[in-house]
Amino acid sequence: MRILSGIQPSGRPHIGNYFGMMEPAFHLQDEGDAFYFIADYHSLTSTHDPVILRENVRNLAVDFLACGLDPKKATFWRQSDVPEVTELTWILSCVTPMGMLERCVSYKDKIAQGVSPSTGLFSYPLLQAADILIFDSNVVPVGKDQKQHLELTRDVAQKFNDRYGAELLVIPEPRIRESTAMIPGLDGQKMSKSYGNTIELFEETEKKLRKKIMKIVTDSTAVEESKDPSDSYIVQLYRLFASADEVAEMEASFRAGGQGYGHYKQQLFEAVRDHFAPMRERREELLKDLDYVDGVLEAGAKHARSEARKVIDRVRDAVGM
Repeated sequence: MRILSGIQPSGRPHIGNYFGMMEPAFHLQDEGDAFYFIADYHSLTSTHDPVILRENVRNLAVDFLACGLDPKKATFWRQSDVPEVTELTWILSCVTPMGMLERCVSYKDKIAQGVSPSTGLFSYPLLQAADILIFDSNVVPVGKDQKQHLELTRDVAQKFNDRYGAELLVIPEPRIRESTAMIPGLDGQKMSKSYGNTIELFEETEKKLRKKIMKIVTDSTAVEESKDPSDSYIVQLYRLFASADEVAEMEASFRAGGQGYGHYKQQLFEAVRDHFAPMRERREELLKDLDYVDGVLEAGAKHARSEARKVIDRVRDAVGM
C-alpha cells in the first residue's frame, strides 16, 4: 500500500497542520510505503518572494523531521525536485473538462477572499491530481476541505483510463480523520494562516504561545456560573492534547462553575507546551545540522523521481509519445 501526502511551505506549520496532516502521516509510516512531499510548486500561487519560499521549504523540512518523520520509513522530498509531476499535469489537463475545475469550491473561496484569479490557482487541483497519480498512490490522507480535490483526482484518473487503457493510473482512496477534520483557530473558524487565527507548533517563546492561547474567543459567562463545554473552542483544542479523563475533568469543571475561562486557557497552554517540548528540542538539534536535512530531501527526491519515471513512461507510451 502506497500512502501519499503533501503540505505547502506557506509559512510556519500550526496545530491544524499538525493534527490534520502531519501526525496522521507519521502514524502511517508503519502501515505502508509512505511518500511525503513539500509542495513548493503549489506555493507559487501565493508566495512570490524566492528568498521567503526557500526559507519556508527549509523550515518545513526541519519541522517535519523534528515532529516525527523518519527518513528510514518514509520518502521525503521537495515537489520541484520531481519535474515529472508537471509533465503529467499537462497530459491530465488534456482529458479534464473545464466544468470539472470550475466546480471546485476552493478556487471560488480564494477568489471570494480577494486572491488574484491566476491560471495556476484555477488549475491547482490538476497539479494536486498529478502529485497523487504520478506515484501510483493507493491511500491519500486528507482533511474534509480537500475531499473534493481527491474526488476530482479519482474522476480524472478514470477519464484517462477510459480513454487510453484500463488500470494505467491507480485510482486512489481518501482517508479522512474525522476526529480532527476541523480544528478551530483562536476565533472559532477553521485554523488557517489565511484567517490569521493560528497557534504555531513552535512559537518563538512560551510567552508568545501563552499570549495567543489567551486570545481564544469565549462568551461572557460569569466565573461562578455553569458553562457549556460542548461549544467551547478551549475544550475542542484541549481534547487534542489531553487524555479522555483529563478532558472529562475539564468538562465537569465547566459545568460546575467557579472557574473563569482564563483558568482553562492556562491548562490548554500547559498541555500544548508540554506536548511539543521534545519536538522543540529535536528541532534545535536539526538547525545545527542543516546538511543532514538537505541530505534527507536529496535522497528522497532521488527515490521519488525513480518511481515517478515508471508512471510517466507508462503514460507517455499510452498517449503516443
